[in-house]
Amino acid sequence: MLGGWAVGGLMTGRRRARIMTKQTENNPVRAIDERTTEGAEAAAGGGSAPGLSFAVAMSQAEEREHVRAIEGDAESIDRVWRRHRRWVAAILLAHKPRWADLDDLLQEVAVAVVRKISDVRDPRAVRPWLRTVAVNVAAAAARSGARRAKDVQRDEAVTPAVSPDDKERQHEIQQGRRLLELAAELPEGYREPLLLKAVHNLSYREIGHIMELPETTIETRIARGRRQLRELATAAGVSWAGVPEIKRAGATEATGGRIKA
Repeated sequence: MLGGWAVGGLMTGRRRARIMTKQTENNPVRAIDERTTEGAEAAAGGGSAPGLSFAVAMSQAEEREHVRAIEGDAESIDRVWRRHRRWVAAILLAHKPRWADLDDLLQEVAVAVVRKISDVRDPRAVRPWLRTVAVNVAAAAARSGARRAKDVQRDEAVTPAVSPDDKERQHEIQQGRRLLELAAELPEGYREPLLLKAVHNLSYREIGHIMELPETTIETRIARGRRQLRELATAAGVSWAGVPEIKRAGATEATGGRIKA
């Protein structure tokens, strides 16, 4: 719990959001689950209604927390953000322009959470609402066209010096970074669920609830996305062994370790 939240109305929404995002991890993307069902695209049926099925499974504690956040309780808003921010980062990675700074976009989402979560009418709709906010923030960044030179430099130009003992590790991290870049080339429908699976090992049900799609559709898209990413990696000469290092992509950059999507 962040002490500043107790001050309530004395802090502006942006100040609150800055505190909320301060603890955001440098590298929010985890390894793509190697256990993803490769045969999912052959699954039959459309699955149950995504919102309803996950609403039943949602913990009562989380739903109560959402209610309190919607009612304006500052500490609950803080906890909701800290619980969801990692997968929100995956949504931003899936939709943001390559040059946009992830931390800046996360702060924009946090500002919206502070200012607008009270607009949510159903506590079960908080996750889909957060996804919509993240997609809109990424789209606004793309429309702005405001680029910074440091954000468009080639990764090779900012690779820090490493000791001989760390060279193998550094190579794996570079491979993970390249895989993350290749993931940005996937169709949006595959890219988003694949990164959601990578970020916090979300279940198909959770991803389906966030994206408002049946579980079977999510399984299919993740399986196809993984297959396409593997093909892109092979064509680019990138080792698939770098998959476990996607979560560290960009973390060793000399300028502070922002993930490039």
